[in-house]
Amino acid sequence: MKLNIVEYPDKKLREKSKEVKIFDASLHKLLDAMNPLMINTNGIGLAAIQVAHPVRALVLNIPDEEGEQAPENLLEIINPVMTDKSGSTSYQEGCLSVPKFYEDIKRYENVVVNYQDRHGNTKTLEADGLLAIAIQHEMDHLEGILFIDKLSYARRKKFEKEYKRMQKERKHSK
Repeated sequence: MKLNIVEYPDKKLREKSKEVKIFDASLHKLLDAMNPLMINTNGIGLAAIQVAHPVRALVLNIPDEEGEQAPENLLEIINPVMTDKSGSTSYQEGCLSVPKFYEDIKRYENVVVNYQDRHGNTKTLEADGLLAIAIQHEMDHLEGILFIDKLSYARRKKFEKEYKRMQKERKHSK
């Protein structure tokens, strides 16, 4: 399955993802294709909507101390629901759908998420640190929310201007 990352300002990114009801081979193919795409584009998380599949599924793989994203650390999270959140932190986030742009975003420090695995089994995950941040970032995608939506009005205007300039430069270099 060949997937491409949908980039801002594509309207698909604003679509609300639908609940996964069937845990079959086509879901497994999607998940199997999302992981290498995420790794090869230097991502730590990828929501299905970012590859034009509006379903409530995401993959995460937080690098270890050596910066490696070991296959056994891969998380496939389907139909996530946050059941608890606490604390506050700020982290410089980026997004595969908003390339080359990073901004400090406020998030919860700790989260608890109920979800299903690729076979439909129910799981609970308690997360903190970068994993908690990545989960919140990817869950936002499932609601059609991008991290740039969390910027102040002034910072958002500055982003729009910078992004348009970057798009022009990218077109001219092709």
